[in-house]
Amino acid sequence: MSEWYSLDDVADRLGLHVRTVRNYVRDGRLSAVRIGKQYRVSDADLRALTGSSGGSSRPRRIEATSVLDVDGIDPDAAERLEALVRGLPKGPRAPHVDVVRDGDRLKVIVVGSVEANAELLRFVAAMAGEAA
Repeated sequence: MSEWYSLDDVADRLGLHVRTVRNYVRDGRLSAVRIGKQYRVSDADLRALTGSSGGSSRPRRIEATSVLDVDGIDPDAAERLEALVRGLPKGPRAPHVDVVRDGDRLKVIVVGSVEANAELLRFVAAMAGEAA
């Protein structure tokens, strides 16, 4: 048996104003059934609007891409920092890291989980601060 939601319920779930949800219904972006003077939205129609499958038990994967730009670093310090970053442990949960050097500038590009990005960037920033 599927659940049915009032427009107020849908607005609360989506963090929207109820007037916005009414506009979604009027514009056809959200399917709803009129029962008396009120609209009801099925669970399936709400999932269709939000793009969630509802049946998946797999957690959503969220990744971040960060670029740390170290300016004014001497070539020897940049080389040491690059070797240190490239030598970090690899694994399924480890972020993908790329390092680009251009003169006295070093860029560290990190792609991975938000937590791994933050941890690695804090590490690189601390090491770059020591290398300066």
